[in-house]
Amino acid sequence: MISKQKILIVDDDVNIAELIALYLTKECFDTLIVHDGESAIREFNSYQPNLILLDLMLPGIDGYEVCREIRKTSKVPIIMLSAKGEIFDKVLGLELGADDYIIKPFDSKEMVARVRAVLRRFNPNTDTEIEQKPTGDYVAYTDLIINLSNYSVQYLGENIEMPPKELELFYFLASHPNQVFTREQLLDHIWGYEYYGDTRTVDVHIKRLREKIKDHNDWSLSTVWGIGYKFETKNLRR
Repeated sequence: MISKQKILIVDDDVNIAELIALYLTKECFDTLIVHDGESAIREFNSYQPNLILLDLMLPGIDGYEVCREIRKTSKVPIIMLSAKGEIFDKVLGLELGADDYIIKPFDSKEMVARVRAVLRRFNPNTDTEIEQKPTGDYVAYTDLIINLSNYSVQYLGENIEMPPKELELFYFLASHPNQVFTREQLLDHIWGYEYYGDTRTVDVHIKRLREKIKDHNDWSLSTVWGIGYKFETKNLRR
């Protein structure tokens, strides 16, 4: 029997936490709810979740500190929950090591899809699949395959862990080689016109991409000063 993947839900709003747990339980996840930061850190060590849904605004130890403490010892996926308008909160969360974020109020199907997408990126069992010939929506360059269908990135023969929006941004740029996009255009294409964030969100994601994917002799993720970014190539796509 395959064991269920475990989700730790950290939110001081009892109704929201229980609603999240209900949706995830229906999708065959095992869930545990806590309502404050101290309990989150304690239960993380005992429950050992596969993923954490972490609200930013918590009584006592807030979501930032919880993320910071967990990142000292673990790379477990963390999806932060934030209300509309908390732009700097979301940017800070990403910089502290969160893998994605969901804006409240959220659609239940989108929430489940984001959880599944992040978990796929951290599932070591997908490594053998990535070694095979890619299928679906993907772009390939020398030593690089970005597959949007199964949300995987292979670089120099290794599977690179990457949260959904990072991968979507990387895929979009690589799908339009040598085309320059402004930060505003990237926000519109990746996050959608209804997104309440600012252009710093794009900069944070580009920074994290560059930490994981170094420039290649045949291609690079380039900054066009005063305009935006582009995926620059010297040779044709494979």
